[in-house]
Order: sequence, then structure tokens, then C-alpha cells
Amino acid sequence: MKVADFDYDLPPELIAQEPAARRDGARMMVLDRAARTVQHRTFAELPDFLRPADLLVVNDTRVIPARIFGRKAKPGTGGRVEFLLLEEVAPGVWDALMRSRRRPVPGEQVILDDDLAVVTLLAEGELGRVQIRVESALPWLEVLERIGQTPLPPYIARKETTPTQRAADKERYQTVFARDPGAVAAPTAGLHFTPEVLQRLATMGVAQTAVTLHVGLGTFRPVTTENVRDHKMDFERWWIPTETAAKVQAAKTGGGRVVAVGTTSVRTLESAAARPEGFGAGQGRTELFIYPPYDFKVVDALLTNFHLPKSTLIMMISAFAGYGFVREAYRQAIEERYRFYSYGDCMLIL
Repeated sequence: MKVADFDYDLPPELIAQEPAARRDGARMMVLDRAARTVQHRTFAELPDFLRPADLLVVNDTRVIPARIFGRKAKPGTGGRVEFLLLEEVAPGVWDALMRSRRRPVPGEQVILDDDLAVVTLLAEGELGRVQIRVESALPWLEVLERIGQTPLPPYIARKETTPTQRAADKERYQTVFARDPGAVAAPTAGLHFTPEVLQRLATMGVAQTAVTLHVGLGTFRPVTTENVRDHKMDFERWWIPTETAAKVQAAKTGGGRVVAVGTTSVRTLESAAARPEGFGAGQGRTELFIYPPYDFKVVDALLTNFHLPKSTLIMMISAFAGYGFVREAYRQAIEERYRFYSYGDCMLIL
């Protein structure tokens, strides 16, 4: 298939710039693959579409305040420098993106805000990527919490972000089950859940378990090839605990459905299943690229947000729900004025 097959025209005003007033207040489009029906509901009605013995699989990654700022340490060159942390590749060593009017060169140092840490540029790569070493008297996560900013995706393009908005983003661009720090983007389908919705699901017999995939820059990286199959995914790290693997296997054998919350949960589960030994507990780095046609081995249902044109995420859901069905669903979503992308509405595919 061609990448252009996954393009569509989205009115810019449908790109959500702020979250819904309530986490569970988002609209939810429900796609039934067997009946080929589309319903327009709200996320708070999710329990109506699940049943006892179903298993909800969430991604418990936690977004770190990965945007950090500083000034060049060399006298007379104290220009502003911005880093977006991508992945810690060794203790204190990070792959990052760097932005500066006059870029530092390897060996130069940057003093972070409030003089809390020193960054040394180790190497430069392609497309603005660099490798840096960070040194601080404080624990690094504490430094990030004090001076880092939430790494919102580029399509949330506010003219100005107020301190109140920054505080709100810190809370709302994080799921209620976020536990393991390391992501630079939120698993956004999980943003809709509240403790109350989770309790309703538990009361009716829907089990819950977690995997971890630290969402990286590849989530936003555009597909630039002409043919879908020529695109190469960025590596991302995943973990599946023994307890989670056992719950997934019990659901599959007990007649329940494995309901993945978000494309990152799908990628984790299907990456584990794609190993020679098959699905089970473990960890690894995945570059699995799911596009039509694809034989899903674990996931039976999927909760997801609405995705960018020509993105790997819309390709994944097209593989899951069917290319034509997804095209029609997105046409209806635009017609019905759904809110798109990270802070937008969601879609449940059964």
C-alpha cells in the first residue's frame, strides 16, 4: 500500500488544544467489526461495551518532564539551549534533540535552569539528535520535576502557555495508572480513565493488568517513504511482567477478550507474540511495524484516540479494523466534529 492511502483532510480547528473538562467526558466512537456498525457514545459508557472475563491491558509508563532549558557555559556564548530528552542509553547519558540558535559543539557544556545540573554534549547525530551527559548533585528525576516541562506534541500549538496551563498539562498529560518514568509522550488512550470508571469495570468483573512501553519520538515521526512497507520504526523498550502474561493467557483460554488500551499496549503485546518462543513475560526492544494486512495474535479489542494522517498509528488501526471501515469512521468523525489527537476523543474497536 502507498502512504498516501492513509491521508485525509482534517480541519485544523478539530485538533484538540486542551483536554476535556473531565477525563471521562470525551466522546467515544464505537466500531463493531463483525456487524460493521458505528455508534457515537461517550467514554463514560465504556463499561456498557465490556463484559465479565474481559481483560483491560494498560500501559503504565509515566511521562517525564523531558523538555529542559539552559544556557551555554562558555563565557560570551550564553545563548539559550533547549533539549528534548528521548532515551537514557546509559546511566546519566541520554539521546536527545537539541535546539539553539548557535548549536554547541561536542565537548561544550550547558548550565540548566536554576543551576541544577550541567549538560555536556558528547556527540551529534542526524536530524537534530545529540547525545548528552547530565551531572547534578540531586537525583536526576528530581531535577526534571523542578525545571523540566511536559513534552506536549507539536500539534498542540498554543500561542502562549500560561503557568496554569503548564500545571494542568503536568496532571492531564499523564494517565491515572502511570507508574514507571521514562516516556516522552503519553499513551493517550489511557488519558480518559478515571478511578471511578476503573472501579465500575472491576465491579462488573473486567480485570485489569499493565505492560510498559516507554513512548518515544517515533510516535510523532512522519512516514516519509512512498510505500508503507519501506518505513522503518524507531526502537522502543517494552516490559511484560509474569503476572500480566498469566492474565492475558487466562483471558484467551477463558473466553474473555484482551482489550488493549492504546496502540502502545498493542505494540507491546504483539511484539511479545512475534518472538520465536511466542507470547509470554519478558522485555525487549521492538521496531514492530503493524500495517495492513496483519495477523493479530493477542489483541481482541482496542481503545484508541484519533490519529494523524499518514501516521504509523492510523496504519495500525486500519490493520485491526479494516482499511475501508477506518476510512468511513474517520469521515464520520470529521462530520460529527470529534476532537482529534492526544487531548481529543477516542474510538473503541470491538
